[in-house]
Amino acid sequence: MSSIKDIRNIGIIAHIDAGKTTVTERVLYHTGKTHKIGEVHDGTAVMDWMEQEQERGITITSAVTTCLWRDKRINIIDTPGHVDFTIEVERSLKVLDGTLVVFCAVGGVQPQTETVWRQADHYEVPKIALINKLDRTGADFFKVIIDMHKKLGANATPIQIPIGKEENFRGIIDLITCKAHIFSEEGDLGEMTETEIPEEMKDIASHWRHNLVEKLADVDEEAEKRYLMDEGIYPEELKKFVRRATINNVFIPVMCASALKNKGIKFVLDAVGDYLPSPEDVKPPIAHDLKTDKEVEIIPDAKKGLCAYAYKIMTDPFVGTVTFVRVYSGVLTPGTYVYNSTSDVKERVGKLLRMHADQREIITEAGPGEIVGVVGLKKTSTAHTITDAKHPVILEKISYPEPVISMAIEPETRADQDKLSGGLRKLETEDPSFKVRYNEETGQTLISGMGELHLEIIIDRLKREFKVGATVGSPQVAYRETIKRSINSTGKFIQQSGGRGQYGHVETKMEPAEKGEGIVFEQSVKGGSIPREYFKAIEQGTRNAAKTGVLAGYPVTDVKVTLYDGSFHEVDSSEMAFSNAGAIAFREGMRKANPVLLEPIMKLEVTTPDEYLGDVIGDMNMRRIKVEHIEQKGTTKIIIGAAPLAQMFGYATALRSLTQGRATYTMEPSFYKEVPKDIMEKVITGNTKAKQ
Repeated sequence: MSSIKDIRNIGIIAHIDAGKTTVTERVLYHTGKTHKIGEVHDGTAVMDWMEQEQERGITITSAVTTCLWRDKRINIIDTPGHVDFTIEVERSLKVLDGTLVVFCAVGGVQPQTETVWRQADHYEVPKIALINKLDRTGADFFKVIIDMHKKLGANATPIQIPIGKEENFRGIIDLITCKAHIFSEEGDLGEMTETEIPEEMKDIASHWRHNLVEKLADVDEEAEKRYLMDEGIYPEELKKFVRRATINNVFIPVMCASALKNKGIKFVLDAVGDYLPSPEDVKPPIAHDLKTDKEVEIIPDAKKGLCAYAYKIMTDPFVGTVTFVRVYSGVLTPGTYVYNSTSDVKERVGKLLRMHADQREIITEAGPGEIVGVVGLKKTSTAHTITDAKHPVILEKISYPEPVISMAIEPETRADQDKLSGGLRKLETEDPSFKVRYNEETGQTLISGMGELHLEIIIDRLKREFKVGATVGSPQVAYRETIKRSINSTGKFIQQSGGRGQYGHVETKMEPAEKGEGIVFEQSVKGGSIPREYFKAIEQGTRNAAKTGVLAGYPVTDVKVTLYDGSFHEVDSSEMAFSNAGAIAFREGMRKANPVLLEPIMKLEVTTPDEYLGDVIGDMNMRRIKVEHIEQKGTTKIIIGAAPLAQMFGYATALRSLTQGRATYTMEPSFYKEVPKDIMEKVITGNTKAKQ
């Protein structure tokens, strides 16, 4: 077990194609974890171990590995950059202490960079910024820094600057030691020459070193004192100031590299050890103590009670279900029983694994700060807390985005039926942003996810990993239903038969809720007209009814229901009767309260050469896309808009043909908006026909 001060839990996050996995492959090589450098473009990257990742050249699932650099144990999570797999980034950041954010030196701050940056800010994760691909045509280190200030509002400050530009990128100037490092032809793989700063770069180096000291003085009292006294600051002192400001999340050191050409990655490894926090340096997570009903800090101490967080589930063909956990306190050992405080069950730890992508090493214990795989936990799921029974606490859960796209799936043969349901269950356990539901009205199994690519990968995995023959329908938009006015609604459930009957009567007020609130249930019953023990059943009936709307059968959202009156029968009333009464009141109220259909609106960003701007905008107008603004970046235009998801199927093909394959786009869920009346009628009519 490593000393806790020498552990670094880091994630590598970025926009798609900024070079995250290439950076990770170089890190693994330099730390001796691998003996051959894997490449994304030829499908040999160690961290992209899934067949689907190797074929597409993208990261789909967050892979974990552990390596040693100097005296530090670095646990690395390489995360996806594609927006469809944003949940992988979210749950990884929840358990990380620091992160390396990779930027493309040509693309700068791209849409998914902003998303992952906001996610890291939400979890207060300290960051190092790495500007990668400095060897590419159009690379501009200083322009990316300006971009970071403007778009991210980040206190991003270089601790290195590049020597040479584009294909002439040949070295770096370390602003802390004021030394130049010139790469050999092989980059980090060969000998590096340390020398004085070249004469022609002394002025620019002096400017940026002064800027570094100035920025640190703004956020660190000791650095400010030294700066105002105008004394020289030694490199070791400057390192201390950079580390403290980075850990306090008020400063982002910026570095430079070309991972593909093996330039600069050894410096990044040094910086991870020097500037990113150990588990002892970060703010302890807050947990809810189930015994005292109070909030408690979880201190990273092996002698304290066990507290670990399950952040990911993976089905391994060799060892079964692997639960990835971050240990916050205490020690996890194989063969012992642990208490799952989220689901109130005891579980036995089978094996402990230190993971290296899809490879595994059996270990005998895991202490505070460790990220490991656990075999044997059958009832533990994503976002569950594992403790010992004497100290039951629950850590805060992650909130998951709602799926925006659905499709029907059916087994090809009767033999595929059981395999399909088993495979879907396992995939749903692994991925909280993937949902499966059965539509009783149409008799269809519906799968829902974050985008076309997300569902495409799910179906591919079903066929390859679970050997399921399945047919799928075309993608469908995950519409929602809501109401536009307030209404009072009555729900009565009365059944009389031989013996005891059923009686439940509720009076509710239904009104529009705030955007994003979902279904809000409150009660203001006075005078005991309904006993308190039935409130929960009424709420459950209401929520069950909200799963299927009255317009086209889509889930209902953003509705507030207030139970204010009703009546009961001393003998005939039951939880079931009141649950049914709550559901009846909800459906009746929905019909009368001016129900409307909501559609998911996506944030769309299209990058196109100038000459195709007119064609792209024309196509956008036909798709009901609202163009919000257009930016110029070199010889390309960046169009930012709000796009109805229903109009975006097949957009990749259309954009390619409009621009001869030269334009690119990114899209992510943004908000829900009322559907225009003519579109709403088409959706309702289409759904009615499907049910028939």
